[in-house]
Amino acid sequence: MLRGPGDSFIPDGPLGTSIRRGRALLAATRDSLPAHVGNGLRCVSCHLDDGRRQSGSWVGVYVRYPQYRPRSATVETIEYRVNDCFRRSMNGTPLASDGPDMRDIVTYFWFLARDVPVAPVPPSSSRLAKWASLVPDTAAGARVYAASCARCHGPAGEGTAVAPPLWGPQSYNIGAGMSRVRTAAAFISENMPFDAPGSLTDQQAIDAAAFVNAQPRPDFPDKVHDWPNGDAPPDVAYPTHAKPHTGQPR
Repeated sequence: MLRGPGDSFIPDGPLGTSIRRGRALLAATRDSLPAHVGNGLRCVSCHLDDGRRQSGSWVGVYVRYPQYRPRSATVETIEYRVNDCFRRSMNGTPLASDGPDMRDIVTYFWFLARDVPVAPVPPSSSRLAKWASLVPDTAAGARVYAASCARCHGPAGEGTAVAPPLWGPQSYNIGAGMSRVRTAAAFISENMPFDAPGSLTDQQAIDAAAFVNAQPRPDFPDKVHDWPNGDAPPDVAYPTHAKPHTGQPR
């Protein structure tokens, strides 16, 4: 697993200051950028270990952009991608693409790509394919949540001092990537419970993901414009203009 360069490689001077500030913004997002964050999450709520954890890694991501993404059906810059997370996962508003906050965040991503051999990222459809054979059970997921998740995230998903809210008005909105059951299941399988990652079976992970994502959360009105070519993944939980929703997400 690539973890990127150590802090000893952060240079002195303005460049080092920008790198460190970018990391700080990602670690304390709501406190640092309250006008742009509409919930109780931080960027590192999903990108653990300052983006160095394999799941949701930022290591090397800088050189993978621009890239085409089917959700927008356009070639996205890294600034576009960051702002998409602000709008969806943070349920907030975009940063100025040419402003100092975006500059410092992108500079931190640049630092994490230092001397890292970067291979193409496999498409999410192949990365998440193993979950297609499992049928999620929200009732079973409620039991998994109560036993393994509630002690950190709260019995009603409201979040605590040590973990973010998973549903309700302070959580990610329905347009966020984590609102997809397979995406959430992969994250849970690899990282949760936080003190015993990997201890859940795949079935428990997808059951917990289905239970969490069946709970109420903020809307994202622009979701109807997602996947305009009609190629939405099967676990997308909402209809779009190109593809009406006809069943339960899986």
